[in-house]
Amino acid sequence: MVFFRSVSLLSKLRSHATQQSSSLRNSVRWLQIQTSSDLDLHSQLKELIPEQQERLKKLKSEHGKVQLGNITVDMVIGGMRGMTGLLWETSLLDPDEGIRFRGLSIPECQKLLPGAKPDGEPLPEGLLWLLLTGKVPSKEQVDALSKELRTRATVPDYVYKAIDALPVTAHPMTQFTSGVMALQVQSEFQKAYEKGIPKARYWEPTYEDSLNLIARLPLVASYVYRRIYKDGKVIPSDDSLDYGANFSQLLGFNDPKMLELMRLYVTIHTDHEGGNVSAHTGHLVASALSDPYLSFAAALNGLAGPLHGLANQEVLLWIKSVVAEFGENITKDQLKDFVWKTLNNGKVVPGFGHGVLRKTDPRYTCQREFALKHLPDDPLFQLVSNLYEVVPPILTELGKVKNPWPNVDAHSGVLLNHFGLTEARYYTVLFGVSRSIGICSQLIWDRALGLPLERPKSVTMEWLENYCKKAASS
Repeated sequence: MVFFRSVSLLSKLRSHATQQSSSLRNSVRWLQIQTSSDLDLHSQLKELIPEQQERLKKLKSEHGKVQLGNITVDMVIGGMRGMTGLLWETSLLDPDEGIRFRGLSIPECQKLLPGAKPDGEPLPEGLLWLLLTGKVPSKEQVDALSKELRTRATVPDYVYKAIDALPVTAHPMTQFTSGVMALQVQSEFQKAYEKGIPKARYWEPTYEDSLNLIARLPLVASYVYRRIYKDGKVIPSDDSLDYGANFSQLLGFNDPKMLELMRLYVTIHTDHEGGNVSAHTGHLVASALSDPYLSFAAALNGLAGPLHGLANQEVLLWIKSVVAEFGENITKDQLKDFVWKTLNNGKVVPGFGHGVLRKTDPRYTCQREFALKHLPDDPLFQLVSNLYEVVPPILTELGKVKNPWPNVDAHSGVLLNHFGLTEARYYTVLFGVSRSIGICSQLIWDRALGLPLERPKSVTMEWLENYCKKAASS
């Protein structure tokens, strides 16, 4: 009897130990799930989206008839400038303070977003997290997102073949956009829509497409660069590097300072609210339920215009034309003469002025601070510094310019040139890679909030003339 009671007791002890072990394993598994959820961007969005959907619904039902301002004939004729007409959650441009990403200024982003090192520039992945969630990510969350983007960074051979079908002399933006269009073959949104996905879930395949697109763009963009300028010798990805550093490495630049510059460059060029040509174009095309690849390709075609993203190419070419005429030791008086010569020939001074800003672009300022830290003696940087003193007074004297101050394009080319990326025709491609983060972040929210087809009313000059006559008579 003692023997059987001992066996029974031993069996109970084993059973209890097994239950305790199972409970412990479940607790560990639950903890892992929670940790995984915290580090997973998709899970974060799944929690946020219902809250924001209700917020938008309440805003529309309670305040839908509130007037935001008056539209003038000047606005209609002048490219809708100044009209408040778009919902854009990821960033807001203040005329005096400059861009704010989810409420944070560029200096605040530099301070709060994780970098590759404690005192380094912010990682672009961190800004992607911020734009999508409205929350400052931890270093662990950014590292997890970096890893996820690396797993998505695979480009089919037919994409490269589509680029190779173009002459090597084709503009880099033409080749880049062609590569993006070729990537569209794998669109998850298109597949899901054709199968009949509910509207409430549109954001999910849009999310997949957007992250895939963002992840693959450095490979496509670097392929274009190496094809045109480096005899087609492609450099493989380095899975140990973050998004910006790997992009720099794919192009062929490994200087640690250049890696930091690329992190900064990609971060500050991501988004500039929704009214600029590339952002608005992407939003407009996506409102027709075009997938992220088609929408972003359209945005790139807008970015390629000389009054938008191509300006960063034009700035460096203009600066080099100054050096070609006067040498690197140009005086301020000579610089003034050259600026007046440019204006008197009916041309603009590239890199100055902005459609919304009324002060120096904070993106210019942070690049200037980077230059003061890493390349203070660079002759072209010193020339840019002199332009900062010379150009605004001249533009102010003209009396036609609302903002005579430098914008982001006035500085970026000089920094890239310093580290060896001297091919100015390629600069807009860099801009395009960066801009994907902002455009795709907003596109995911467009789908999540169920924003409608964009369809503003247009009128003829005759309609405007008749309307103004009636208004005057009454």
